[in-house]
Amino acid sequence: MTTALSRPITSPLAANDGAPAANPRVKLYKRRIAISHPDPQAGERLLAEALGAADRDAMHGMLRQLVKASASGHQPDEANLAFMISTIRSIAPKDSVEAMLASQMVSVHMAAMRCACRLACTDDLAQQESATRALTRLARTFAAQVEALNRHRNSDDKAITVQNLSVQDGGRAIVGNVTQHAHLIGPDLDATSGAAGEREWAGATQGASA
Repeated sequence: MTTALSRPITSPLAANDGAPAANPRVKLYKRRIAISHPDPQAGERLLAEALGAADRDAMHGMLRQLVKASASGHQPDEANLAFMISTIRSIAPKDSVEAMLASQMVSVHMAAMRCACRLACTDDLAQQESATRALTRLARTFAAQVEALNRHRNSDDKAITVQNLSVQDGGRAIVGNVTQHAHLIGPDLDATSGAAGEREWAGATQGASA
């Protein structure tokens, strides 16, 4: 007896107040893409926030690209698309760079899983080697993308602004705010540098008076 597999029905996630979360769903039709939500304007806004899109044009552009990347068997797949959007929402992109990088990350992940499926479903040695090479490259690319996202998010934390400056005799001061990056800040100058500056100044004044 053969039993057909049925897709399990998942319950909606609950919001903080106990009500079901009304995340928009994307419906794929033959000639158009529709955003399904009780409030169409709220649906577009929530989807744009999930994708990290700056405006409506960016949101629709990213959505069209994700639809193409979701293809299974040369046809866009609605379940794959829902997974990709949900994953991008969990990454929570904060700007356009993060939005594009998150879209690439989920697309690379989908491609890697397709290679893993081909590797598991073939007994041909040549096809196994080809799928293994592709899977390895995609896995390395994904790891590099994660590192790039972390670097981008942490880049603003390395700036140090100096507003108050105390100047000793023989030193030099810069009027205004000075911003340095952590990797450029070195140890304090030797205390003898001030004395050396005074000796140079004394020699110059003596030469001028002679």
